[in-house]
Amino acid sequence: MYIGRFAPSPTGLLHIGSLLTALASYADARAHGGKWLVRMEDLDPPREMDGAAAHILRTLETFGFEWDGEVVYQSQRHDLYADALGSLKNRGLAYPCYCSRKDWHAAASMGVDGFVYNGACRENIFRLPETDADKQPAWRIKVSDEILAFDDAIVGRYAQQLARDIGDFVLQRADGFWAYQLAVVVDDAAQGITHIVRGQDLLVSTPRQIYLQHCLNLPTPQYAHLPLLLNRLGQKWSKQTLAPALDCEQKEMLLRQVMTYLNVPPAPEVDNVRDLLAWTVAHWDLVRVPRAAIQTES
Repeated sequence: MYIGRFAPSPTGLLHIGSLLTALASYADARAHGGKWLVRMEDLDPPREMDGAAAHILRTLETFGFEWDGEVVYQSQRHDLYADALGSLKNRGLAYPCYCSRKDWHAAASMGVDGFVYNGACRENIFRLPETDADKQPAWRIKVSDEILAFDDAIVGRYAQQLARDIGDFVLQRADGFWAYQLAVVVDDAAQGITHIVRGQDLLVSTPRQIYLQHCLNLPTPQYAHLPLLLNRLGQKWSKQTLAPALDCEQKEMLLRQVMTYLNVPPAPEVDNVRDLLAWTVAHWDLVRVPRAAIQTES
């Protein structure tokens, strides 16, 4: 059975880019007769907005979305992540890293998603000063030199050589918070996710997640990475670029706008927004979704 998901982070409210992801993931799941789950990725309390999680769920309901089962909160699943990290430690695939970001950045080259870790702690080059004996480490995974490639349903073939392009990446931060890459892999497997429809800003993360799936003997879902929505400055609509929160008083207009971005045929007049969702599901074709970023009017 097809099982998809929508996994917002409560660091802010839903915006037009969030709506595009929600609609596309929902339509793809329902068009395949599958389930659509909602997972709240609340892993970073210092960055979360008070009340955002509840607001996100109310907004989804206002726009007509209905999800299957209970909403899952990552903040309640720490034991699962600890078990996965423990498994990697036991097999010598994860190691403690005491490097400060400033120090390792100074000796690092740039990769496809920021600096590539230079492997100081992997090779035991770094020595922790005695004065820092109580310092807690981050935990990194050892990546291989292999080229990891997959076929994305929208983007097509995508590949990375993790050792060169990414480096050994963090699974648990020194402050104890879990890294997104580990949590999302563990949760997708635990929830039986078979298909992931999400934004192209996460395309660069996918080889890391597939690598972790291999290391943890977990299944790899099928991926489809949606085009990004850009503002007038060519920036991705996001919380960082001050994307306005969805106006629930304009829900039909906003849904029709996102349907247009996804190349869904124009819908007739409807009585409520659920009819627009049903129309999208009935006319859904992932092949019609554009690959290139979409410039919005605002």
